[in-house]
Amino acid sequence: MNRIPLVDLAAQHEAVAAEVAAGWQEVLGRTAFIGGPQIAAFEREYAEFSGVRHCIGVANGTDAIEIALRALGIGAGDECILPANSFVATAEAVSRSGATPILVDCADDDTYLIDTGAAEAAVTPRTRAIIPVHLYGQAAPAERLAPVAERFGGWIVADAAQAQGAGRNGRSAAVLSHAAATSFYPGKNLGAYGDAGAALADSDELAGRMRMIADHGIRRKYEHEVFGFNSRLDTLQAVVLSAKLRRLAGWNAARRAAADRYHDLLSGVDEVVRPRTLAGNEHVWHLYVVRVPGRDRVLKELQAAGIGAGIHYPVPIHLAPAFTGLGHREGSFPVAERTADQLLSLPIFAEITPEQQRRVVDTLKAALR
Repeated sequence: MNRIPLVDLAAQHEAVAAEVAAGWQEVLGRTAFIGGPQIAAFEREYAEFSGVRHCIGVANGTDAIEIALRALGIGAGDECILPANSFVATAEAVSRSGATPILVDCADDDTYLIDTGAAEAAVTPRTRAIIPVHLYGQAAPAERLAPVAERFGGWIVADAAQAQGAGRNGRSAAVLSHAAATSFYPGKNLGAYGDAGAALADSDELAGRMRMIADHGIRRKYEHEVFGFNSRLDTLQAVVLSAKLRRLAGWNAARRAAADRYHDLLSGVDEVVRPRTLAGNEHVWHLYVVRVPGRDRVLKELQAAGIGAGIHYPVPIHLAPAFTGLGHREGSFPVAERTADQLLSLPIFAEITPEQQRRVVDTLKAALR
């Protein structure tokens, strides 16, 4: 029996293999492995794709969040509000900047996006930023948070790692904040062949500071104007990302078609709570996440049948041992906790076939019975 992966990176590579090989050969010929011309080209391309003026390629998405926060002057003694139901990297980046993560629940509406009312209620005199997470492929309603940030004189810094190409109310998800961070981890809609990421901004001044922080605080060689660190996108990854970026709009459209098929196939399956797209959003379906009873048993049966399902995420940030110091306990964020016990990610990628999706759904139905 052929296995159906959660994401088929081999199929995606086939589409770009020749272009990547030629691009890598050029890099090898020039030996410009760091800061080669392909870096600048990709940064221009991704900034244009995202609807912002500046893209700074960095080593990974976690660094991108930290770099944005530090460039905004956020550090020790400051607080940053973020949802409890995100990958732990969102909170890690806040802690690494020296600030304190202030967690809030997600909305109880089957989008799993940040509860904007809870975020507003969590503001204190120490709040410097709100970090909405554009989750599973759709944008959080950051426009509801903008006036909140304006009142306390702070910033919106979006974690946009799962929303490459997503939009809200006709605008790119990347422009809904003062700064945005994304990850090009291989499994993302736009994935590198290793770790990579980017920080995005419209402000020339902010982009300049982010670029310096990502390169040892340097504006010119050996002139270290600010305290930075080493977080550079390498040239080989830029070649991969440029090749894939030219195909991303089509791949995202294919993901939307696959999500529509799942919606139809799961219609009438009472045990399954299908994901909801927030009004005004253009979803890019980085993940197709349903809720089911007996999730852990169902997951084991799917995997035993060759279905590469997963969980995003099984443990909310406040219950992770690394963040017990924040002082939360079970029951602190009931929506995030309840959904974490039920969430199940079904295989979705641009190349998935209707036959594969029918097999996924038939196997899921059998497991639920």
